[in-house]
Amino acid sequence: MKILSIDVGNTCTHYGLVEGQTVSHTGHFPTKAFRESPSPEYADVIEPLIAQAQGISFCSVVPDINTNLRASLLRFDKPTFHLTCHTCPGLNLVYPKPTEIGQDRIANAIAAQEFYGTPAIVIDMGTAVTFDIVSSCGYEGGIIAPGLAVMTKYLHEQTALLPELKTEDLLNVEGAIGKSTVHAMKLGMAVGFSGMIDALLARVIAELESRGEAKPVVLSTGGSIANLTKDWVEKSEFVEDLTLMGLGVAFERSQR
Repeated sequence: MKILSIDVGNTCTHYGLVEGQTVSHTGHFPTKAFRESPSPEYADVIEPLIAQAQGISFCSVVPDINTNLRASLLRFDKPTFHLTCHTCPGLNLVYPKPTEIGQDRIANAIAAQEFYGTPAIVIDMGTAVTFDIVSSCGYEGGIIAPGLAVMTKYLHEQTALLPELKTEDLLNVEGAIGKSTVHAMKLGMAVGFSGMIDALLARVIAELESRGEAKPVVLSTGGSIANLTKDWVEKSEFVEDLTLMGLGVAFERSQR
C-alpha cells in the first residue's frame, strides 16, 4: 500500500510516497503555504503523488494550519489520517501529558517500533535535537536540546565579535586547539555538539540498562547528523525518512 505522508514542521513541510520502508518522491515546501490557502507549488507537487496513493497520512506541529491542510486534502476523496497522541494505534504512550508530545516524535516512535523493535532510542537532529525512547512498555518520553543551527546563530547574536557560522562550515573540522577565532568556534560547535549528543545518549542507555531493558537500538535522523564526529555517527543507524515511514505505518494500522 502506498501512502502519501506529510510531516508539517514549523518552517518546512516534508512529504514523500511511502510503501513500507521504501520512501520515494520526497520533497519539501514552506509550511506557510497552508496558512491561508495551498500555494500553487503545493498543488503541483502533491496532486500527482495523491493520484498514486491509496491514502494520506499527516502530522503537524503547527496547529493553526491543520484546518486548511485537511480541507485541501478532502477534495481528493482519499482516506486521510491525522496522527496525534489520541490516534496512534499500536503505540502505548507511557507519558504523563501525552498532548505535549510532538506528533512527528510519535511518528518516529512508531517507525522505530515497527521496523527496528524495542527498546529503541530515536535521535532527530533538526532545529531542536530530540531524543525519543520507546521501551517494552511503550513511548516513555525523551529529551529536547538545542540544534546545531540554533547554537551557531545564538552565539553570533549574543556576542559583538563572533561571526555566524553555517552548519556546512562545521564538517570535517580538524585539530583540537583553535588557531583562529573561526577555527576555535568550529571546534567548539562541531566537537561540542557531538559531545552533547554523546553524553545524552550515554545517560539514556544507562537508565534503560538499570531497569533491566535489553540493549536499545539507536536510530538517528535529521540533517545535522553529518556534523557529528565520525566516531559518534558509528553509534547509530541513520534513517533519512523515519518520520514519513512512521506516518505510513500509522495509517495502515488505523485501517485494520
